[in-house]
Amino acid sequence: MNVFMLLMLPLFFQKGFAVKHYLRYSMTASSGTQNLPEFMAFATLDDVQWGYGDSSGRAETQQEWARRFSQDNPQVSEYYVQECERFKNLFRGYIEDLNQQMNQTEGVHTIRRITGCEWDDETEDVGGIIQYGYDGEDFISFDLETSAWVAAKPQALITKHKWDRDLIFSEKLRDFYMHICPEILKKHMGYWKRFKIKKAGASVSLLQRTPSSPVSCHVTDFYPDKAEMFWRRDGQEVHEDVQYWEILPNHDDTFQMTVELNISLIKPEDWRRYECVFHLSGVKEEIVTRLDRANIITNWVPPSAFPVVTVVAVVVPGLLLLALCISGLYLWRRKYSGFSLAKSSESSSSETSSEAATK
Repeated sequence: MNVFMLLMLPLFFQKGFAVKHYLRYSMTASSGTQNLPEFMAFATLDDVQWGYGDSSGRAETQQEWARRFSQDNPQVSEYYVQECERFKNLFRGYIEDLNQQMNQTEGVHTIRRITGCEWDDETEDVGGIIQYGYDGEDFISFDLETSAWVAAKPQALITKHKWDRDLIFSEKLRDFYMHICPEILKKHMGYWKRFKIKKAGASVSLLQRTPSSPVSCHVTDFYPDKAEMFWRRDGQEVHEDVQYWEILPNHDDTFQMTVELNISLIKPEDWRRYECVFHLSGVKEEIVTRLDRANIITNWVPPSAFPVVTVVAVVVPGLLLLALCISGLYLWRRKYSGFSLAKSSESSSSETSSEAATK
């Protein structure tokens, strides 16, 4: 038996957007192909794949949190294994039936099943999806509200009537994708959140270009991007003189964001009444940073420090340049004044010749 593990990864929001998470399972079977496995299974959460398996025996778990979940919940992992094995065999029969039904005797044919559920973690609304496709086109789907199958094309009517007669199976489908699947989704997300929050720690800083510039409350290295940040005065959120910037990704899959506060109209003695608040979804504790001159990082140099900077940046290089010029002038004068240093051998030879001439 081949082992297939199916889990997920979540979708997150910025402040003010809908908060929905989607768990999807995709299974594809094919006939008449030589370069592809007969059966392939994928697992995603909000279109981000974390797991894969196929009939060749290949099975991959691409997320560390998912491996931990599998260790702690072997019964759920075994359920995925059984479902993949079951549908691998069912799809063979589906393709044979559809080939006969459509008078197709040869060629490449594929059948794809997409199922899953969704959950809004604010409203607690849930939903589900069950769809089949054949040869790249929609074929039939299940309406969870009416517990009835919906044919996407005339060729699917025979299948619709056949499956509609199995009322017990239809009720089980509705119960699973409206109740059991959302609970599985929530359980998986609990592992995912704990892993990501533990792995990525948010870092908050107060930044300012000049004393008259807005103070930027900047946070980075947080995950996921389901977070909010704002300025607060005396415990109340401030909206005036505040500039919000969008959440941006970092190179390591974490995120960063900035909220600016215009301090031009705030008296220095009132600074202590302001604080920057960062809140990451799934974490109870807020990160609060009080507006304080000692907490601000800036590259601005006060006027009192300018003479020191001038000495270091201007006077010292000037002295070095002057020293080089003097050395060069000294060497030039010695070269062109008729004076030159003789080698020791040449000096001895000259002295000997002078003595001989004198004698």
